[in-house]
Amino acid sequence: MTVSRRIGVLGIGNVLMGDDGIGPFIVKILEARYEFPPDVILHDLGTPGLGITSFFADYDAVILLDAVSANAPAGEVRLYRKDQLVNIPVPQRVSPHDPALVEALLFSELAGQCPQEILLVGIVPKTTDLGCTLSNEVRSGIASAISSVLAELQRLGACPRVRSKQSRPSIWWQDQLPSNLTSGEA
Repeated sequence: MTVSRRIGVLGIGNVLMGDDGIGPFIVKILEARYEFPPDVILHDLGTPGLGITSFFADYDAVILLDAVSANAPAGEVRLYRKDQLVNIPVPQRVSPHDPALVEALLFSELAGQCPQEILLVGIVPKTTDLGCTLSNEVRSGIASAISSVLAELQRLGACPRVRSKQSRPSIWWQDQLPSNLTSGEA
């Protein structure tokens, strides 16, 4: 099946703040392991704040990858749909990037430039202290987060293919990657 709409897979997070870098981390793993249809764009956005609104206008559907604050164990994957996100009162924090994410969604919605479909795939962080290493707890949630992204892409009709020759993820901020993240097991 071909993709009839543009889909953004957007990693959000600060790679210098421990588990907060999980969004960009997963984007790099996806890039190394899968080939995506031409209308699926993967992007490491870093910490865009309200600037993320300009990215929303480019897509019909968006999958966001981020660390999320939740009353749950570190490493647990949480999924939030657009209707859940736009109904969050702005002061409540769903991720370390709120309220900017919620405000950006509301602004985009009011401007008529919000993607029709949004899924936030979040992993509960253990620590967002200064450092470039992900905690073991957050690493344990990576496989589930990737499965959630792949399932959403399939639901949207955009099925990626496993690369015949997978490369080592280009995670420049990590000195060493555990073997399960370089071998395609995570």
